[in-house]
Amino acid sequence: MEDTGKKSTRNWAATPSAFQRFLDWLDEGIPSNGEKYLEMRRRLVRYFEHKNCLTADDLADDTLNRVTRRLEEEGAITNVVPAQYCYTMAKFVFLEYTRRSRVEATSADAEIESLPGKSGNAIVQASDSNGELLECLEYCLQQLTSANRDLILEYYRGELKEKIQQRRQLADRLELSANALSIRACRIRDELEACTRKCSAGE
Repeated sequence: MEDTGKKSTRNWAATPSAFQRFLDWLDEGIPSNGEKYLEMRRRLVRYFEHKNCLTADDLADDTLNRVTRRLEEEGAITNVVPAQYCYTMAKFVFLEYTRRSRVEATSADAEIESLPGKSGNAIVQASDSNGELLECLEYCLQQLTSANRDLILEYYRGELKEKIQQRRQLADRLELSANALSIRACRIRDELEACTRKCSAGE
């Protein structure tokens, strides 16, 4: 299965004949009227949920789409059980997901640390000369749910070494992987930053 995970299917859609070929391959000669497909999808969703992926359904669909494309390109996939092949493909999809998550999290940290008037504790500190921005941040924090507000404040609190330890403890407490926690914090940060910009602009 060389380069299994390297071909993106984002701009590729299965034709009816390609999808039928995939269904027949999953059935292994015993027609199931699509039940094998539905069961395989459910299993993949559980796999990605167990990995604490926030988009388990999308990742399962991506996995199946990649397998469908490979089957269409190769004409046949032999010497491997369909379920095993799908799980192998899912591992590649998960690796790509974690790489993207790290990049997004790193970018989010850099952006929020560089907000005007912010120091190392980006969300919870503001300089005296930037009182208006501080007021906007405080206002926007109050617009978050209490759970999201607590998470984002704790996520960005402290200096580098302290942050690493606090984030590890936060992830454990929320029963999330480090990647899942980073993605959740990134999304809250985006919401908070958008609100702050609107507030600062008087919108």
